[in-house]
Amino acid sequence: MKLDPEAIDISIEELERMVDGARHQTLSPDEHRKLRAAVETLGRTARMLADKDATLRQLRQMLLKPATTEKTRAVLERAGIPGGGKPVQPAAAKQPHKGHGRKPARAFVAAEKVAVPHPSLQAGDRCPECAKGKIYPLKEPALRVRIIGQAPVQATVFELARLRCNLCQEVYEAPAPAAMGAGKRDETAASMVAVLKYGSGVPFYRLAGLQDNLGIPLPVSTQWDMMAEAAAPLEPAYAELIRQAAQGQVVYNDDTAARILALQRETPADRSGVFTTGIVATAQGRKITLFFSGDKHAGENLADVLKQRAAELPPPIQMCDALSRNVPKGLAVILGNCLAHCRRHYVEVAANFAPECRYVLETLGAVYGYDEEARRERMSDSERLSHHQACSDPLMEELRQWGQQRLDEHRVEPNSGLGQAITYMLTHWEKLTLFLRQAGAPLDSNIVERALKKAILHRKNALFYKTRNGARVGDLFMSLIHSCESCGGNPFDYLTQLQRHADELAQNPGRWMPWNYRATLGEAALLSAA
Repeated sequence: MKLDPEAIDISIEELERMVDGARHQTLSPDEHRKLRAAVETLGRTARMLADKDATLRQLRQMLLKPATTEKTRAVLERAGIPGGGKPVQPAAAKQPHKGHGRKPARAFVAAEKVAVPHPSLQAGDRCPECAKGKIYPLKEPALRVRIIGQAPVQATVFELARLRCNLCQEVYEAPAPAAMGAGKRDETAASMVAVLKYGSGVPFYRLAGLQDNLGIPLPVSTQWDMMAEAAAPLEPAYAELIRQAAQGQVVYNDDTAARILALQRETPADRSGVFTTGIVATAQGRKITLFFSGDKHAGENLADVLKQRAAELPPPIQMCDALSRNVPKGLAVILGNCLAHCRRHYVEVAANFAPECRYVLETLGAVYGYDEEARRERMSDSERLSHHQACSDPLMEELRQWGQQRLDEHRVEPNSGLGQAITYMLTHWEKLTLFLRQAGAPLDSNIVERALKKAILHRKNALFYKTRNGARVGDLFMSLIHSCESCGGNPFDYLTQLQRHADELAQNPGRWMPWNYRATLGEAALLSAA
């Protein structure tokens, strides 16, 4: 029997009243709909439990309404407090987000520019309208955009004429034109495949099918050969990114699950997990994103990175969740824990402890509001610290006392969802409130959570890496691509220029980082012109 796709909220008490009332009177249409949905849900649950491959996650997804957001208002409304416990104001006309909708012509920064002169007029000519004034060029030309479609990877077939002597049978072939280049593949081809595969999550087999349909075959094996060949000259850039990330002021790290088929067969029983670690390092307004896939935890990968940190620098601020495996062993860091992870414990139990969770969520919301004020007013790290100490510290201290009081006075069961959330908060209190004592300390590790979505997108589409080397190549391209994106650069152009200047990159990789490679190219152009 097909389950009604409509989600119906009904309590056990209401269902019991309907069943008891059915003995004495006919059910109303609404009661019949709810009871029928409950019976169908029970039947589907029984069938799912009988399936040995069913998971607890699938059961939760079927029975519970999926939460699409963790915003305080939405969480409290799901818990039965409309508008977050505050008077609901009439919804104003929603303004579109900046960057949505149609793009102006100036947004097409990588498009080919074609200057079109006026067919009959030039600067200094008499005005055809009034016949008295002289026309002059405007500073800004009129811009028109024409968008064309093409295959992601293009190809050109050069038909070289061949001649043969009818006596000695010697064959004469026309020389290849300069446009053909030195190799079979241009650097842009590898850059495009890398950006699609490791930047946008398009797996090799899907791109191969698209290319084949468009009449330019690009088999999976060919794509991998292109990636392996292009990765070798880019190793100095990846190594330099790691070295510069080690000098960061703040480092964020976390793990997500990964699959490497060869590694899963090689991994001993005491280390069965396979992960992709994301590390984001920030300093001087720059953001470097690194990825490492293998059997090492986030803390071990971070330790490998920080071993390259200059001895004269102070310990970096590390922001992560409270898992012990995220902490590098044997290296000094100023450790902070993610306030968003702490908040999520209350979000998950808000339906059962609405008043208490409302207080916590609104308090943390005010703290985040003060942090947004500091960001909006572009406060320095010391000014932001003073701002939080003046505004957020009283709120956080009140929150700590509130939680401690409920445990001390036995007003909450320690093993309940709320009790565990309070215990987690108090246990990690010092690390959760590092932003109140350390200048530059962030509130959460959301920045690395967003970065890991890139690896998760690749995993969901490509499913796995086959070998350690395949994972290494993926980490290299993913790190270069997303570090370039975080600097506002063009990853396709960046990868192409790195390949075309591989010798210069090997000699001085520091001049070929995502934030300065265009300046390096400009300097080289000036020298060649001189």
